[in-house]
Amino acid sequence: MWGMRRPLALLFTVGSMLAFACSEERSAGSAADAATEQDAAILPPKVELGRHRVDLVETRQIIPGPGLPAEAPPQASNNNLDVVRHDGRVYLAWRTGPSHYASTSTALYVLSSSDERTWRFEAKISAGFDLREPRWLSHAGTLRLWLARLGNDPNRFQPKGASFVERKGDGTWGALVDCTVDTCGALGASNFIPWRAKVERGVPYLVAYDHGEQLYAPTGVPVNVHLFTAEDGLLWKDLDPTIGPVSVGGGSETDFVFADDGALYAVTRNERGDELGFGSKVCRAAPGALARWTCKSDAKKYDSPLMFWHDGEAYLIGRRHLSPTGSYDLEENLDRPLLERWFKNQVDYKVWPKRCALWRWVQGEDRVAYVMDLPSRGDTCFPGMLRADAAGEIVVYDYSSPIDGPDLPWNEGQIGETRIYRHVLRFTAR
Repeated sequence: MWGMRRPLALLFTVGSMLAFACSEERSAGSAADAATEQDAAILPPKVELGRHRVDLVETRQIIPGPGLPAEAPPQASNNNLDVVRHDGRVYLAWRTGPSHYASTSTALYVLSSSDERTWRFEAKISAGFDLREPRWLSHAGTLRLWLARLGNDPNRFQPKGASFVERKGDGTWGALVDCTVDTCGALGASNFIPWRAKVERGVPYLVAYDHGEQLYAPTGVPVNVHLFTAEDGLLWKDLDPTIGPVSVGGGSETDFVFADDGALYAVTRNERGDELGFGSKVCRAAPGALARWTCKSDAKKYDSPLMFWHDGEAYLIGRRHLSPTGSYDLEENLDRPLLERWFKNQVDYKVWPKRCALWRWVQGEDRVAYVMDLPSRGDTCFPGMLRADAAGEIVVYDYSSPIDGPDLPWNEGQIGETRIYRHVLRFTAR
């Protein structure tokens, strides 16, 4: 997930907006100082358990760490990642670079392991510009890594389209393939950011959004979220081509899960904002009409959402904002122009620390409830998940500022060191 850096005011040329920026920066900075000094006073949300008690069984640092191959040296910033089981091994892909921001030095490394302790080098993917959002899809014996191409300006978000690499039958890796309509179907029709790839009930799905450049330089152009499917996991098409995108407006990063009855639950990050507000969209679709989403607004922003179904419950892993309210949408003046509200939310959000948290979908109410934080601080989240061998356990990989270090404001964490951790969570029926 991308975030805003120091020169937010560079996005604007109108004098009144510059003055607005200065005043908001001062007030937000004061709030951040108070927050970092009195972190213990910022209480987490109320815990609302459902069918399960959830316990943290283990946390272990993976990157940097022992067992890594010499061919994959981590840089200071290690963040965007994904994990998958394929052919009896766990495959890990992660982005490493000088900081969280775009750079010509960015690389994506691919490793594999039989025990998640000793890792084998598989591939290095680099192109002289930023690469991120690695997403695994293991389907019908084929393993592909989907990713987004961006620019190399650290102060801009510059989507250039999706690409993929494929593991060949002999264990080698093919070249990076840039998506066109011919190579990737509808995913190649625009500069899409692939967000989440998964196989649900034997069917491959991929969630992607376009017009990502609108997230941090918003105009009147909407962002479109598409739910794609493909029988071969390669030539993608809209789940219902007669409908097209499942969300139009400010939504971007999106994940979904199917309930036991076939209904779809989804959470969409709505940082850009639209007529529903800012923060997130909490969406659902009925069985048999999975491309017709009905959404309502949530003032919290669950960055880098990952959803999964476990024993009758839908769960979400996503970032938690450590302001006193936990809300991204400040909602102080709903009559303000959308652009001004966007700017104020951005400035406030960047100066508070974050957590990577577990949430659950409250069925019958279509809302998200807090369960627990994973060990994390500063700049954090972007989870990947595996089912563990033990019944009732899952394995979560995420990134964070050092969990034994200071609890940095988010903007400082993004230019500092970040590491990749592995957590085991145990779900016990209540």
